[in-house]
Amino acid sequence: MNIKATIARNPWILAVMVLLLVAIWMASGLRNDKPLRTDTSQVKAPGDDNEIMKVQVATVHAEPIARLITVYGRTAPARTVTISAETEGRVSRIGAKRGVPVSAGEPILELDMRDRQAKIDQSRASVLEHQTAYEAQSKLKSEGYVSDTQLAETLAKLEAAKAEQTRAQLDLANRVIRAPFSGVLQERQVEIGDFVRAGDPVATFVDNMTLVVTGTLAEQELRGVKVGDEARAILVTGQSANGRIRYLSPVADISTRTFLVELELDNRDGSMPAGVTAEMVIKGGETMAQKVSPALLTLDSAGALGVFIVDELQRAEFMPVQIERSESDGVWVSGLPETADVITVGQGYVTPGQQIQATRTPRETAVAAGT
Repeated sequence: MNIKATIARNPWILAVMVLLLVAIWMASGLRNDKPLRTDTSQVKAPGDDNEIMKVQVATVHAEPIARLITVYGRTAPARTVTISAETEGRVSRIGAKRGVPVSAGEPILELDMRDRQAKIDQSRASVLEHQTAYEAQSKLKSEGYVSDTQLAETLAKLEAAKAEQTRAQLDLANRVIRAPFSGVLQERQVEIGDFVRAGDPVATFVDNMTLVVTGTLAEQELRGVKVGDEARAILVTGQSANGRIRYLSPVADISTRTFLVELELDNRDGSMPAGVTAEMVIKGGETMAQKVSPALLTLDSAGALGVFIVDELQRAEFMPVQIERSESDGVWVSGLPETADVITVGQGYVTPGQQIQATRTPRETAVAAGT
């Protein structure tokens, strides 16, 4: 019989043969003596099955250190004033340019003379007239020719003439608008030819000879900081300078619970700019602290920062700490006992109150942990 011809006429025969081969192959696997592993258990963490957790510890001792508080703020001129005209007139001369340092008393701009000198001459003559009349009446009063009332009236006219003379002299002096203190002309609102009246603003003047860095202190950072303390400012430009705290708010801000602090810097050379970001490093007094690696710091379930130590009963204990100072090779923290065994290896697997077996950290490991 021709097999190919038979399969060609009946193609279902080929499908049956393939199905039989697959069934035979699957049946052969059931006879395998090695059962399949179905264990899907996960790798157990250290300390599971009530095993005593093994950790490494290092003993740290408290040392007195100077607390350093870092505060971010901005530089600003110590004083900023808006200068207004004290008399009226037309601007006749500009004496200072914007951005150029000006010493106290130097002219910023001048107004025209108008009739100011004439008013001074008139008031001077009026004073002379009433002064002469008063002296003559004083001599005649002793002879009984002038009454007390007449003499008092002449004296009042003399004083009024003197007051008018003073006003005229002040009006002449106010014609020249001068720098109230040493600083820089920031803005000028008038030009030559502008007419100004008394009270019109004409310029904005700043004292950048002294800069003030303003920032805020948190409640927990206030301890040990007082007015007059020395601090250092590091500007975003790379410049730095030492200064003293000139103001510390006695009352916290209601919304932020922070205290305003101002650091005064000497800037007589004008090299440091105002209005830039600056970092204040303030000495916050002396405290006892231990130096640990930042890698040992962890958070508890409440979000408090701390480290794990070993207590007297060989149990893990979480101790909240506060960072007092940061350095390149570690951080100084407070809140630990004066001498504490800090867990350096395995702190990520322990829980508060867990029984542990502690061994001393080898010297080379301790150095690595510290750095």
